[in-house]
Amino acid sequence: MAKPIHLKDHNIDARIVQRRLALAAVFVVALVGALVARMYYLQVTQYEHHSTLSENNRVHVQPIPPTRGRIYDRNGVVLAENRPSYSLTITRDRVEDLPATFELLRSLLALNDEDLAQAERRLSQARRPFESVPVMFELTQEQIARIAINQFRLPGVEVQASFVRYYPYADHFAHALGYVGRINEQELKSIDPVAYAGTHYIGKTGIERFYEQLLHGTVGYEEVETNARGRVLRVLKRTEPISGSDLTLELDAELQAVAEEALGDRRGAVVAIDPNTGGVLAFVSKPGFDPNLFVTGISYADYGALRDSLDQPLFNRVLRGQYPPGSTIKPIVALAGLDAGVVTRTSRVYDPGFYQLPNVSHKYRNWNRAGDGWVDMPYAIARSNDTYFYDLAHKLGIDRLHDFMSQFGIGQRVSIDMYEEAAGLMPSRDWKRGRYRQPWYPGETLIAGIGQGYMLATPLQLAQATALIASRGVWHRPRLLKEAEGLLPDESDTPPNIQIRNESDWDFITQAMQDVMQSPHGTARAAAANAPYNMAGKSGTAQVVAIAQGERYDSAALRERHRDHALFVGFAPTEKPMIAVAALVENGESGGRVAGPVVRAVFDAWVLPRLPQAPEEGAAEQEDAP
Repeated sequence: MAKPIHLKDHNIDARIVQRRLALAAVFVVALVGALVARMYYLQVTQYEHHSTLSENNRVHVQPIPPTRGRIYDRNGVVLAENRPSYSLTITRDRVEDLPATFELLRSLLALNDEDLAQAERRLSQARRPFESVPVMFELTQEQIARIAINQFRLPGVEVQASFVRYYPYADHFAHALGYVGRINEQELKSIDPVAYAGTHYIGKTGIERFYEQLLHGTVGYEEVETNARGRVLRVLKRTEPISGSDLTLELDAELQAVAEEALGDRRGAVVAIDPNTGGVLAFVSKPGFDPNLFVTGISYADYGALRDSLDQPLFNRVLRGQYPPGSTIKPIVALAGLDAGVVTRTSRVYDPGFYQLPNVSHKYRNWNRAGDGWVDMPYAIARSNDTYFYDLAHKLGIDRLHDFMSQFGIGQRVSIDMYEEAAGLMPSRDWKRGRYRQPWYPGETLIAGIGQGYMLATPLQLAQATALIASRGVWHRPRLLKEAEGLLPDESDTPPNIQIRNESDWDFITQAMQDVMQSPHGTARAAAANAPYNMAGKSGTAQVVAIAQGERYDSAALRERHRDHALFVGFAPTEKPMIAVAALVENGESGGRVAGPVVRAVFDAWVLPRLPQAPEEGAAEQEDAP
């Protein structure tokens, strides 16, 4: 029997269709609602954020580097300034094909492989997005014209005018001022990226480094509108940068020139200090170098020549040169003996030409092998008698000698604003035990008494010790800065003044140092000939290589660089000191004969113009003085 056929129920079908339509309508409404909600979120809630992003597509904030502060000497002579320069800059984010761009620049500007390699290194340094990086400096007018003509082929490449550091005196103040150079990767990690936005230079050495924060200034900003190729169309807003502070130094350009001329072509150093303030009046380290080579990047060839030179032009002898002070420290040793009471002003020692410790066969030689007979303190200082000071050092002992010498800055950094200063060395029992794990021997005390052995000092420390004798123990730390737009150097860390039991001992030692230059038996009497003012000084000779027992110093048998160093320290006038000077001539051999005239020339240049009614014929006589 066949199954019955069901007829179609249109009511049921209609209800199914209606339900489906309703579900579809709900789904569509939900989608429209989600779209409207998303649009509301983007257009209303996130309006500020996306408006800023949109503006950034055409508006950029560019840093404006501040102008670096200038540096002057005490008389307003410019020692470091900024001069305009045209640089080639590349904004890597806007360069489509960097290798092709470099090849095009090679052909347009006739660059060699070293130029390109240096430009690539500069461009590879870390930088802010869309920050232009200078890759070439000091562009010529022809090079600028070539870039301008081919600008359409060089997206992201521009010629920018900027100020570049310039040192008009070149090598004459290089070791005092230092120099600025390009910021390297290591410095980028330590500096404030906001403060140095748009700045590509930083102080590397000397005053440029020590006072970097004052010299740098405060960066400015400008909002600029750019086109699709990144070219600036207009400036929307500008905040001007604040230039760095100008510095006025204690240095005197004329005195510096006199000191350099007196030193000549010899290797050495000259430091002049005002004992009443601590201001450094002259700062000479020879040979020097041209700091302008370092500003925009020194070539491998130029740097190699400076680095490999036997004369070490990059070596700052004033601050880093550590030399045995030799006999220049004898006045301080004499003052130590008087203050400790182990000798008196009239104490005498017999000098047969050598000194021996009790029960010891070794002979410690006097420079005058014939001996000077009975010697008292004034004669020993004027004659620079070694035997007297061997005996005095033995009586003092290394402990008292170390403590007293340390008060004068020997073995410690003395300056306020000189980063590179070495500490020198004032040896002691504890130092030798820690350094060599050996006890201190009496013979080492003897040679310390004449400034030899382990003792080392920089020319700056010798000048400061001399200034302390001139000021009767009043401490003023040496400083290069005179003022920075009203800001004075910080002297809060100045050591206490030197106190001695008998204040008249200062005058006694000063008179003995005056005898060095003006008595018939003084070792530097020739350097002080015909002087219209009184001066005090002390010569010194420092061994470079040791001379065996029983042998004589033979200059002709030694290589030039193995000969003794010549030193001289002094101050003038003795009544009211205006200047204290230390001079070192490497391998000069004779302190009084070689270094003494250098100090005399500096004295004359500073003192003669300041003497009341100085006679003209006296000044003329100085030109003929040996």
